[in-house]
Amino acid sequence: MWSQVYDPFGDMLLSAGVAAIPVVVLLGAIAFFEVRAHYAALLGLAAALCVAIFAFGMPPGMAGLAAAYGAAFGLLPIGWIILNVIFLYQLTSENGDFAVVQRSISGISSDRRMQVLFIAFSLGAFFEGAAGFGTPVAVTAAMLMGLGFAPLAASGLSLIANTAPVAFGALGSPVIALAAVTGLDLHELSGMIGRQLPLFSIIVPFWVIWAYVGFRRMLEVWPPIAVAGVSFAIPQYLVSNYHGPWLVDIIAAVVSMASLALFLKVWKPAHEMADHDGGPVTPAAPETRADADTIPRATLLRAWTPWLLLSVCVFLWGTPQVKAFLDSLWVYKHPVAGLDGLVQKVPPVVATPHAETAIYSLNLLSATGTGILIAALLSGLVLGRTPWQLLRTYGRTLYLVRYSLITIAGMLAIGFVTRYSGTDATLGLLLANTGWLYPFFGTLIGWLGVALTGSDTASNVLFGGLQRVSAEQLGINPVLMAAANSSGGVMGKMIDAQSIVVASTATKWYGHEGTILRFVFFHSVALAVLVGLLVSAQAYLWPFTLLAP
Repeated sequence: MWSQVYDPFGDMLLSAGVAAIPVVVLLGAIAFFEVRAHYAALLGLAAALCVAIFAFGMPPGMAGLAAAYGAAFGLLPIGWIILNVIFLYQLTSENGDFAVVQRSISGISSDRRMQVLFIAFSLGAFFEGAAGFGTPVAVTAAMLMGLGFAPLAASGLSLIANTAPVAFGALGSPVIALAAVTGLDLHELSGMIGRQLPLFSIIVPFWVIWAYVGFRRMLEVWPPIAVAGVSFAIPQYLVSNYHGPWLVDIIAAVVSMASLALFLKVWKPAHEMADHDGGPVTPAAPETRADADTIPRATLLRAWTPWLLLSVCVFLWGTPQVKAFLDSLWVYKHPVAGLDGLVQKVPPVVATPHAETAIYSLNLLSATGTGILIAALLSGLVLGRTPWQLLRTYGRTLYLVRYSLITIAGMLAIGFVTRYSGTDATLGLLLANTGWLYPFFGTLIGWLGVALTGSDTASNVLFGGLQRVSAEQLGINPVLMAAANSSGGVMGKMIDAQSIVVASTATKWYGHEGTILRFVFFHSVALAVLVGLLVSAQAYLWPFTLLAP
């Protein structure tokens, strides 16, 4: 048994500085030196191993096993999702069916701002609620790219939009995990998060369009933006507070999509923006919508069938009952010998010492990526592809995403090394030692956790116990701070390296991960700060304290 050491240098600031080296190496290589993402991941992994072994005293064998465990987790489930989403996109784009989808979406609105709003925010929230783990960014970025958006716009806007729904993603998995690690009531946590995020569900749609075309052009279409945001925020609040975390995103997303589509039937902007890349506003082109109306019903149904099948399969594979049934048929669980149960977390990160588990679960049948693969194969048959054609397309897709799979394996290896070595907890402890400012900086702990791990669920598992212990020591409502970990974490989703690689892969913009990171970084920090200010107000300032009883 090896116990984690959180302050090996006897100076928390110095220890945190050393703990941050892998993150600095990884993000610095991508953002400033334009190093290809798979090389940057390997550099970051080397730095993480050196820090864990030489600075924090982790046994080398354990550190290597943690890296291998993380790499395996990166390939399944995350890499498996990306591979099969891109496979589906390749199938629909090769024979022109995606062009029909493009024309039909233009039938809702030919305004590029509305297309971003409908796909990146409303539709993306549905996929986040059903599957999470990179699915929404992969799907929406690919769809926007297919609609003619520039790679940076398709990637960056999908990442920014995929924030407000994240806390309730994958049928409430982050909240369920948070309740499990903190011992706090699931419904109290769900309700608290549901009293924090609806405000940002209204802000984020405005923010996305502002990031795309600027403030003035955003104001030109404020009514449909408000409709999309408010129609998402109200169900998000109601379902999270009066039902639970499971169906929050799915119900809110369906209401938002329906409300926006209906509103756009009766409301039109004075000037539609038909330019692909957010260029000058041009007068509306009536023929675009007329062209969409002339698509034969059978052609339209054929083109949309793959995406409908994807929605159905992703939803089914996300339900606990289906997952449990598929796991009962076959699942292989393998304890990582030499790591499982041999790394001990200690106070103040947890209330009492406990050993970390390390069990790799090979659940191919119940993995979300398998549901996506089945949707793609069924779609291929609907589109008239032969088994040999499907196999060739899959081979081309595998070659296409080869570097992305290496990158994701490397990113997750870094995350698992920092988790098992305790270096991420060191960064969290530095922020936790901020006294009365803790509600603000505690929120940033969640942001940091997602930026490091790429998952709100993982961040909640990592820092949930720390949030409860720190809050109780300071006399702050522990439910408020545990919820803040999840709400603040959602804003870190757009800058985690895993999500950026997913976006660059979906848009086939390989080697430009640094450009994407620079595009979204300010938005991530600014929104995280706003969440921190809201949580601080809930802790100290009336009437916001009424939202945190």
